[in-house]
Amino acid sequence: MRGYSTTKLRKNVMPVKIPTTLPARTTLEKENIFIMDEDRAAHQDIRALRVAILNLMPTKIATETQILRLLSNSALQVEITLLHTATHESKNTDADHLLEHYVTFEEIKNEKFDGLIITGAPVEQLPFEEVDYWNELTQILDWAETNVESNFYICWGAQAALYHKYGIPKYDLPAKMFGVYEHRILSSTENLLRGFDDIFFAPHSRHTEIRREDVERVNEIQMLAESDEAGVYIVGSKDGRHLFITGHSEYDPLTLKGEYDRDISKGLPIHVPQNYYPKNDPSKTPNVRWRGHANLLYSNWLNYYVYQATAFDPNDIPQKTTKTNS
Repeated sequence: MRGYSTTKLRKNVMPVKIPTTLPARTTLEKENIFIMDEDRAAHQDIRALRVAILNLMPTKIATETQILRLLSNSALQVEITLLHTATHESKNTDADHLLEHYVTFEEIKNEKFDGLIITGAPVEQLPFEEVDYWNELTQILDWAETNVESNFYICWGAQAALYHKYGIPKYDLPAKMFGVYEHRILSSTENLLRGFDDIFFAPHSRHTEIRREDVERVNEIQMLAESDEAGVYIVGSKDGRHLFITGHSEYDPLTLKGEYDRDISKGLPIHVPQNYYPKNDPSKTPNVRWRGHANLLYSNWLNYYVYQATAFDPNDIPQKTTKTNS
């Protein structure tokens, strides 16, 4: 194991470290999620993993909470930095929340991070170059090559990174991919998939897709999981430094319900999310069948692609490779 002392690690359980004033903290405490305040974290005798989250979702507080919930399910101490784009004004998040808890890329561009998560965004039906923060996003993607050990991209964030890095296009779907779908693993030796069932579930909510044939044309990346209904799900770079997730494993039990109810109230064309409500009945409580997969996905990423690979001295990030498969 590179980077950390296993002797020191066993002394403490290491939860996610978040500011006391972050709204997600109250929610996670009520759920009995193990979190740590900054004062207690300062007395731990191991360097915390530094993970930046570029949150492109309009529902920033909900997305923060979802991702922090999954990052906390680990024996590793994780220090979070929340990023927002300077070139796009969020209309759905209180400005005081952004000022208190978020920083811009300009403020951290000279720093090193063990991990970076880039979320999805409700802009997938626009050409990439027409997104108002596209230039800023590509700067961040390029910066991450030399300043971040491992990168984790979600939904549109995954599509954007695949397009920028490898020229892989996205395609419009005839109808929204909306629901919870069966997936299968494609690599039994990949550490990201350790502990996964042969068939597992994950939510999707998107109007576009990437295609297997485009992924297979790029030698640097490989397919790790897919769905007969939802298509490509997990793509990974062969050096382990980039993971592209086309779905939303982080979603809460009622996130799809909220999206469905919102679109119905607006009169938008939307079908009942597939494989979500018992007997496809929106009046019933949804079934949650992706929680185990979601926790494994994030804990495996943190352990095998961040903790096991990153340098103890942040100045040495990134290593030449994060590949840790035996």
